Amino acid sequence: MLDLVLVGIGTGNPDHLTLQAVRELNAADLILIPRKGPNKADLADLRHTICEQALTNSACRIVEFEMPRRDVADPNYRHGVLQWHDAIARVWQETIEVNLPQGGTVALLVWGDPSLYDSTLRIASRLQPAPRIRSIPGIMSLNMLAAAHTIALNDIGAPFTVTTGRQLRDHGWPEGSNTLIVMLDGECSFQHIPSQDVIIYWGAYVGMPEQILLSGALSEIGPEIITTRAQARAHHGWIMDIYLLRRKIPEQ
Repeated sequence: MLDLVLVGIGTGNPDHLTLQAVRELNAADLILIPRKGPNKADLADLRHTICEQALTNSACRIVEFEMPRRDVADPNYRHGVLQWHDAIARVWQETIEVNLPQGGTVALLVWGDPSLYDSTLRIASRLQPAPRIRSIPGIMSLNMLAAAHTIALNDIGAPFTVTTGRQLRDHGWPEGSNTLIVMLDGECSFQHIPSQDVIIYWGAYVGMPEQILLSGALSEIGPEIITTRAQARAHHGWIMDIYLLRRKIPEQ
């Protein structure tokens, strides 16, 4: 029987691992680490660093696999993502069968938390025969963004909306909330909304040594964020960023 444990590791800082996460990693027989090409080697290296610091179980093996690439040319976004998930599941299956043929416990290190804008749980459900799946929560990037900027995510008694760059670009500011937290935005989609009376709190690599923070009126700081983001991505070869947008509420 196969146990698959999805371990939330926060934003990549080993200090953010929970005690539960450390226990689960040490209970695993096999840890899988994806490689996403030379430009994103840092992502695999960070996972190795976390394992080096957290693991005391010398019997646990660490195996890398090549991460399939999504067909970004597919005009049907959802179809392309589903095909990509199928391909990832096949690679997982093959890697596990080769390295743990008699079954056991496999762990995967998941950025942030497996439950928020992450597809690891959906990919895991494709494995056959179905493993026993457990999800270990981790610190989310939205928590780290708020902590880094020393702000509260919500106004007093008010809701906030967590959405994606694609949704913001295609549908604008959703109704019912004056605060938006935007994830998975590779295009700085805040450019597509009216900037008047909007404050932005932006962060890249939050919680990591490379952390970059910018905040201020969207109309003023927006162009600087776009430039800074492009420079950081070119320098590191990858970027993880997140931002909060808040409309100013007129005083009563």
